[in-house]
Amino acid sequence: MLPDFRVRQRDYLLEIARLLTEELDLDKLLARILRVSIEMLAGQAGLIALKSETGWQVAAAQGIPHAMLRYLEPILAEENVSEFNAEELNRLLKELAYTASMGLLNGVGLPLVAHNRVIGVIFIFRAYADVFSANDKSLLRAFADQAAIAVFNAQLYTQVSYEKQRLDALLDAAADGIFILHADHTIERCNAAFEKLYGRPRNDIVGREHDEIIRWARDPHGQTLEEAERGGWPLTPNASLYVEGDLQRPDLPPLPVGITYSPLISPEGVLRNIFASVRDITHFRTAEEIKSTFVSIVSHELRTPVALIKGYASTLRRDDARWEREIVNDSLAVIEEEADRLARMIDDLLDASRLQAGGLSLNRSDISLPLLAQRTVDRFQPQAGQHTLIVDFPESFPVILADEHRIEQVLSNLISNALKYAPSGEIRIQGQVRPEQVIVCVSDEGPGIDPRDMPHVFDRFYRAEEAVRKTKGAGLGLYLARAIVEAHGGRIWIDPQPNHGARICFSLPR
Repeated sequence: MLPDFRVRQRDYLLEIARLLTEELDLDKLLARILRVSIEMLAGQAGLIALKSETGWQVAAAQGIPHAMLRYLEPILAEENVSEFNAEELNRLLKELAYTASMGLLNGVGLPLVAHNRVIGVIFIFRAYADVFSANDKSLLRAFADQAAIAVFNAQLYTQVSYEKQRLDALLDAAADGIFILHADHTIERCNAAFEKLYGRPRNDIVGREHDEIIRWARDPHGQTLEEAERGGWPLTPNASLYVEGDLQRPDLPPLPVGITYSPLISPEGVLRNIFASVRDITHFRTAEEIKSTFVSIVSHELRTPVALIKGYASTLRRDDARWEREIVNDSLAVIEEEADRLARMIDDLLDASRLQAGGLSLNRSDISLPLLAQRTVDRFQPQAGQHTLIVDFPESFPVILADEHRIEQVLSNLISNALKYAPSGEIRIQGQVRPEQVIVCVSDEGPGIDPRDMPHVFDRFYRAEEAVRKTKGAGLGLYLARAIVEAHGGRIWIDPQPNHGARICFSLPR
C-alpha cells in the first residue's frame, strides 16, 4: 500500500475538486493534476496523454527524460496506435517503462473518462507493482473521474476561447461593416470595418440603440428593421431582410449603404440576436450613374452622325433632282467626316472596354516625340480654321521608348480638345527635357478649365455642363489619355493658368 494514502486521499480529492472550479487553463490544469497524481501514487515520474481525432499525444510530463519523450511521441503518432483504447495504451507504456528501466520501473495507468468517453490517461512510473484494495481502487477511480471532468471542462473552455478568437478575427478581417444586436435592439458588438464606415470608435457605438446609429438621410429602399418587425419579421418565411439607402453619420457626409439583417432564433422560437452586415455601395451607385451617363451620351453622340449620314445619303439618292458636282462632293465629305467620327467613337469605346477588362497592351519602340507631334499637327491642320498650331521642342530632345500609336492617340485627343474648346488663337505643343523624364504640354488660348471640373476631367464619360451644351463628345478622350500615359509609367495633369486658356501636360520616362 501507499504510505499515508488513507490519511491524504481526502486532500487529493479536495484539490482536484478545487481545480474543477478554479483552473480553466488546460496546460496549468494538466500540470497540477499530474503533480497530485505522482504524489498520491508515490511515483517517480508521470505523463498525461490525451486522445484527439488524430490519435494520442503527450499533453503533460514530469520527471521523464527529454530523450524518452522524443522516443515516445512518434510511437503515439503511429496510425495503429491512434486506434488504441486506454487499456492498450497502458500496456504499451508499462512495457516501455519496464524495458527502458531494465526492470526497475513499473507503471500505473488511470483512464480519464468524461461523459462516457475516454479523453485521456494518467500514467505514473514507479518502482513497485499495483497493490490496491477494492476501496483504494474506488478512490482512485473517483480521483480519475474528477480529474477527467476538470480536463474536459478546460478543453471545452479552450475550444470556446479559440472559437471566440476565431470569430473576433473573422469579424475584424471582414471588409463589410458588421454589428450584432440584442433582441431589444441594443448593439452588442461591432467590427473595425463598421467603426471606419460609421466614423466613430467602438465605445461610441456599442450599447447604443439601433435607431440611434442607423438613421437614414432620406427614405430608404426596402423595409427598415422596425417596419419589418411590425409586420411579423423575423417569424416570416423569408428571414433575411435587406434595406438600402443613405446612412447619416455624425462627423461625415451621408454614405450609400446596403444593410442585410439575419436573425438568430432559439429552438423555442425566441429571438436571441440580430446580425447586421453593412456594405458601402458607393461604387455600385457610381457604376449605375456611369451606366446611365454612358447610355445618355452615346445615344446622343451616335444619333447625330447617323442622322447626318442618312440625311445626306437620302438627299443624294433622290430621283427627282440632279445635283451639281460640288454639292455632291460636299455631301460626300460630310458623310465621310461623320463616318470617321463614328469610327473614332467606336475605337474609344473599345479601348475603354479593354481598360475595364485589364488594361491596354503596348507595342514599344524608339520614337521621336518632335516628329510625332509635327505629324499629328499636320493631320489636324485642315481643321485648324482660326487657330495657329505650333510645335515647340528643343533640338536635343531625346528619343524615348514608347508605343507610337498610343502616344499619337494622346496627342490627338489633347489637340482635338484644344481645337474644340478654344474658339481661336494659338495652340502650342511644347516639349521639355528633365533628367529622368520628358514632358509634353498642349496649351490653348481659350476660356480654360473651370476649377470645379478639374478633379473630374480625367474620369470616364465626364463632361462639363458648358461642354455638353457647346461641343460634341463622349467624355472618353482624357480618360483614355490618362490610361495610356500611366501604362507607360508616366502621369498626366492640368497645369492651372487663370485667364490664360487650358494647359494639359504629361510626362514619360526617358
